[in-house]
This record gives sequence, structure tokens and C-alpha cells, in this order.
Amino acid sequence: MLRVMTYNILNGGVDRRAGSETDRLDLLARVIRDQQPDLLALQELRDFHRDGRLARFAERVGMRGRLARSWLGQPVAVLVRPSARVISARPVRRPFHHAALRLVVGTDRGPLTVVGTHLRPYSGGWRRWEAGWLAAAGGPAGRLALLLGDLNSLAPAAGDGPVPAAGETPAAARDQAERVHRLAPAYRTRHLRADGVTVDTRAIATLYDAGFVDLFRRAGDGGAGLTVPTRLGGAEFSAGLRVDYILGTPAVAERTRSCQVVRDGGADRASDHYPLVAELDLSL
Repeated sequence: MLRVMTYNILNGGVDRRAGSETDRLDLLARVIRDQQPDLLALQELRDFHRDGRLARFAERVGMRGRLARSWLGQPVAVLVRPSARVISARPVRRPFHHAALRLVVGTDRGPLTVVGTHLRPYSGGWRRWEAGWLAAAGGPAGRLALLLGDLNSLAPAAGDGPVPAAGETPAAARDQAERVHRLAPAYRTRHLRADGVTVDTRAIATLYDAGFVDLFRRAGDGGAGLTVPTRLGGAEFSAGLRVDYILGTPAVAERTRSCQVVRDGGADRASDHYPLVAELDLSL
């Protein structure tokens, strides 16, 4: 069984306030070790490209990692178990606000493409462009491919397909819209279309249209799957949102046995995001 995990660790696991600095790295490492992932996508790796920081953190969780740097935001990385056979690893060369890394590993069912990323927080239109670049990086829908990370995006609320048909207002869509409209105006606009009313789900819809399946919807516990906020909070998440995803091509989705938000083991204090974990019927 292959265990995959995505985790936004919030500003490189370091908090800087009033001239002092504290870190959450011990707690973050414990949360990760408790889950024992074979593949791990990390976001908000501020300064992890300096002084071997990524290698040291990877060693603490019993993994090895590859990093993609960012021009505007923060780096991302994908970590793997030492026994994994990495076939290739490279950044996705597009102007992402943060970054994206494409890694291919060998499995018992053939090569698995893994794309770890973090999409732009401020603009739904820009996220839609980024989603298109990611769909191309994931490759044809027939492949084994995973796309995971903080997508800063809300999903179409009806099933695994595209946006609900005109006039359709499922309970999940109503709940999501109510959550968005409870956010402060400065943060609400991040998730609304230009009319200021319609919830912007275009980025996730673009990935659905490309053939990716939401593994939480496929194999989750049936809840809302909210990944923010934790006890560390954040006004931008105050109403509770689902912005972290593990998506897979149909070949991966049919091998998915579970997908869940991790809320125990200190996860409510380690970051402002909860990690998301899925189990696949694959092995490295």
C-alpha cells in the first residue's frame, strides 16, 4: 500500500514576531512521522533552499526530497522514502506564483507521475491558468499520476464532475457559498467571480475536465473535508474551507482505498493547514 500526503507547513515552520523567532519543526516532523507517508508534498518552504534545510528536515522524517524554488512566493518540495526509485525530478517551468515540481517514481504498476504544487492565493483567474499548466504536467489521463498540494481553490460541489448544471443548488454548494460569504471582504474576493456572488471553482473544474479525480470525494469519510483553519487560525480561512487536495488520474483513483484529513497528533497546532493523506493500492 502506498501512502501519500500533502501538507502546507506555514512559512517554513517558523514564526517571527516582535523580533523573536520560534519554530514548529519538531511538531511538524512528529505529525509527518506519525502518518508514515511514502510520498509527501510540502508547501510554504520559506528558506528551505538555504543551507541544506530541506535535506535536514527530510532526514528528520526519514525521507529524501527534491525542491522547486519560487520567484514570487515560497518553494515547494516532494519527499520520498529512501527506497523509492526516482526516475526523474524537475520543476514545472511556468510562471507560478509559488512553484510546482514534477517527479516520476517507479511502482509495481509502472511509473507514477507526482506533481506537488501551491497555487496563487489572490486571483481565481490566475489559478485557472496555473491549473491548466498542471494538467499538462500530469500527462495523459491514462497514466498513473497524482497532483497534490495547497490549491487555494474551492471545488465544484456536485460529484467528481464539472460545475453543477444551471439551476442545480445541492446542499454542499449552498454550504460552500455560505462559508465564502462569511469571510471578511478582503478574503472573500479571492473565492468569488467578478460578479461578487458566484463561487469561483474554475481551477478545480479545469483539473476535473482534464481527467483528474478528487480522491477525497472518491474515498473520503463523506464529510466536508475542511483543511483550514487549525487552532493557529488565519482570518483568510475563518469560515472553514477545503483548499488542500490529492487528485489522481482514473488509473490512480480506482486504486485509492482511503483519503482523510489528519486532525490528531498535534496537527491542530503544527500549521494553519491540516494535512491530507491517501492510501493507494500501489507499492514503490
